[in-house]
Amino acid sequence: MPLALLALAIGAFGIGTTEFVIMGLLPEVAGDFGVSIPTAGFLVTGYALGVMFGAPLMTVLGTKVSRKRMLMLLMGLFIVGNLLTAVAPSFAVMLIGRVVASLAHGAFFGIGSVVAADLVAPQKKAGAIAMMFTGLTVANVVGVPLGTLVGQSVGWRVTFALVAGLGVVGLAGIAKLVPELPRAEGVRLRHELAAFKNAQVLLAMAMTVLGFGGVFAAITYIAPMMTHVAGFADGSVTWLLVLFGLGMVGGNLVGGRYADRALMPMLYVSLGALAVVLALFTLTAHNKVLAAVTIVLIGALGFATVPPLQKRVLDQAHGAPTLASAANIGAFNLGNALSAWLGGLVIAAGLGYTAPNWVGAALAAGALLLALVSSALERRDDTAAGAGAPSALVVGGKPTERQTAVQQ
Repeated sequence: MPLALLALAIGAFGIGTTEFVIMGLLPEVAGDFGVSIPTAGFLVTGYALGVMFGAPLMTVLGTKVSRKRMLMLLMGLFIVGNLLTAVAPSFAVMLIGRVVASLAHGAFFGIGSVVAADLVAPQKKAGAIAMMFTGLTVANVVGVPLGTLVGQSVGWRVTFALVAGLGVVGLAGIAKLVPELPRAEGVRLRHELAAFKNAQVLLAMAMTVLGFGGVFAAITYIAPMMTHVAGFADGSVTWLLVLFGLGMVGGNLVGGRYADRALMPMLYVSLGALAVVLALFTLTAHNKVLAAVTIVLIGALGFATVPPLQKRVLDQAHGAPTLASAANIGAFNLGNALSAWLGGLVIAAGLGYTAPNWVGAALAAGALLLALVSSALERRDDTAAGAGAPSALVVGGKPTERQTAVQQ
């Protein structure tokens, strides 16, 4: 794998840390600003919505800029957003800072996915994408737990100031290691937009929304769920997030490896198992050991879907994949926003801190259904294309009557 993938992984590490660390710090932020836990959950929802809208917006704005330069500009925006979050005097200003930082997220991973795929041979594209996303998953093993520990010990403001520092490191890595790749000739914005006319691209994005939304329905409220239901101490949230991160790392690497071999079967297995595990979490959340095991499985199964879903979009939007790739990152975060909002609703309705797990299970099951529909449509189209193809048989060096009729 090219060394440039390390630079992309470094940037992904910083972005992953700021995205996920807020979940372990929701009680501290809510307490400092005097808001409820569901209200503090808007910091997750707002970030996710910023990614969803920012991904296509920033990608379109960057169409006249080289991919390397755009990645550097996005990391600069990320740094500014996290600094604003760190010094926010009110909850509203903190939410604005989160949204500013989120605007860099989708375009960074969208453009980064295209760059990563361009750096390797065609049969290694999903593996290269997974390597970049390893930075995101490792953030949940190292960056998020340490950020949570720092936030609980000396204040969440220090955490976000350190995250801004990670952005500086990521910016330097991109400037040093990522090459100036030539832009695709003849590709214009209208070509990028044309990808959204492809039903398979839209289905893949819908699978992304529901599948990864299932993960966030449970994980957004992991801190209150584990402390109030499972009986863990507040300090235990840190190592529980480490377990989640370890699951993410493993699932991401396995998903990247097998997506290059059997993409759709990989999605069937991971989405189906994710739906089952999330449903069971409503029961296992009442036992410390079982809850810890379930958290690992959610991380593994959730991130096993990331490389195949991203590659699915790149494959179906071939020729002009940049905007579709970025939009799919937005789709991940639309799922995050939807599930965080739905999870907050069921908690606010008095259904308990485990109720979001049922929301997650339903979302993952919906993603599996869409995957089956997508495959069925693809088989139908392949069959129709095969039936309409001209026969290879010739008689006396001339096409047969059947071949001539088909060609006409």
